Amino acid sequence: MTNLETVSESFVCPLCASKAFYFCSIDEPERHYFRCSSCCAVFLHPENYIDKNAEQERYETHNNDVDDPRYQKFVSPITDAVQQHFPKTAAGLDYGCGTGPVASKVLERKGFKEVALYDPFFQPHKKNLDKTYDYIICCEVMEHFFDPKFEFERLRKLLKKNGKLFCKTTILEEDISVEGFINWWYNKDPTHVFFYTENTLKFISKHFDFQTVKIEAKLITFG
Repeated sequence: MTNLETVSESFVCPLCASKAFYFCSIDEPERHYFRCSSCCAVFLHPENYIDKNAEQERYETHNNDVDDPRYQKFVSPITDAVQQHFPKTAAGLDYGCGTGPVASKVLERKGFKEVALYDPFFQPHKKNLDKTYDYIICCEVMEHFFDPKFEFERLRKLLKKNGKLFCKTTILEEDISVEGFINWWYNKDPTHVFFYTENTLKFISKHFDFQTVKIEAKLITFG
């Protein structure tokens, strides 16, 4: 862990490479956050990341039962959007699918073509990163990105020309106060390291060659 006394007042944003400034600290465990002056993201100082073994153990505690109706409902904004925009023959990728690729299974049961899977811990099928897709599912994944610039460059390259990237995460309010952020439930998970505001999402759309971004309460669509 890094000590507050050793944390500089500024740091480079891992998404847009602009200057980010110290925002706040949270105890137990010690975590220091920075806010980007350009894209308005808030992110955890890299020295406060948990190690890979602890990260995997955390993911393994997730109860992602593909047959659980509650989890199927949770992913329904994404699965409904795929069904609305694409035929059942469309090629899809569930990126960061975790221990239970629920969205993929829901779509396959609806008659969609088998959805390719990729997860660095649980489905490390790198061959699936050598193809392109009509749509990509990224459900509760982007907040885990240590290197969001690399990840969004990769995701864009994996999409076909008119493809869509369907994301689900909890969006950070642009004007959140330090106190508000400290009390925010979404940063309590030690694997959540990068938080997006609407301005951050618009930056991604513009700078990673997406044509549009549609921001809804439970769904973010890059197209």
